Amino acid sequence: MSVALLWGEDPFLLREAALELVGDDRPIELDAAAWRRGELRSLASPSLFGEPRVLLLTGLRELDHDQLGELRAYLEAPDPDARVVLCWEAASARGRPPAWLVRLAEAGGEVRQVALARRDLEPWLTRRAAARGARLTGPAARALVETIGADTAQLAAAVEQLADAYGEATVGPREVHAQFRGLGEQKTWDLCDRAFARDLPGAMRALRSIEETGADPLLVLGGIASRLRELIRVRSLPDRLPPRELAERAGLRFEWQARRLAQEARGYALEDLVRLHARVVEADRALKSGGSAEVVLPLLVVAIATEGRAA
Repeated sequence: MSVALLWGEDPFLLREAALELVGDDRPIELDAAAWRRGELRSLASPSLFGEPRVLLLTGLRELDHDQLGELRAYLEAPDPDARVVLCWEAASARGRPPAWLVRLAEAGGEVRQVALARRDLEPWLTRRAAARGARLTGPAARALVETIGADTAQLAAAVEQLADAYGEATVGPREVHAQFRGLGEQKTWDLCDRAFARDLPGAMRALRSIEETGADPLLVLGGIASRLRELIRVRSLPDRLPPRELAERAGLRFEWQARRLAQEARGYALEDLVRLHARVVEADRALKSGGSAEVVLPLLVVAIATEGRAA
């Protein structure tokens, strides 16, 4: 097999599948951003030490017209003594590679979709932990997904962290919560940072990440309300107070908090923040009345990121 085309949405899974495919061979990894003219021609040259020649190409969707032409020319007559593994990161679950690329890859080897459904994350985590010499229970794997979300790279790093922390001891939900406590709060802080900085796309990505963890929407709303109350206190004080005095008068623990909140507050008039507080009260009432968090929280985030004089 001289050519393999792997495609899917998850770059972490794609790279792992590619490295598993090449086995013990040491591939030359090349991303589209580092592509130089003639990269594929080097595969036709005999190796100086006789080792297998393997090239792993990632970021194919970013190749320009000339680079794609060079790739197509090589795939039409691939070197039988070399191996090329192509990773096509799809923009969506239905985003297949171009038909010509699939056809040429199939002629030279194989084409395979690399994907992991959310329902398969927990068994994937337990297998990964076992391969690392750790014992992760099913409920612990579920707790890990609920705490961290569905990002496979972050989950893989979490398994490594648990293996290092607990060794061969059985890891259950209690150990997962002990190791990653406070992560939900950190995600909510990130959401607030982005929303009040008027980074709406970033705030919506942060909100989706929180939703993937299964976090209680009321706890998320509570974090937003807490940040908003801090901003109201800061905005109510005179401008240009030294950070230490601002922290003391606003009831903040650290000067860096005062500096950050002062910067965020400058984008809002006090009446803007008061209106947003009213929106938070409405959102709280809606959630407690059975409203959908998938509607209520995004609308609130949009209001935060677009409210006020700097919008």
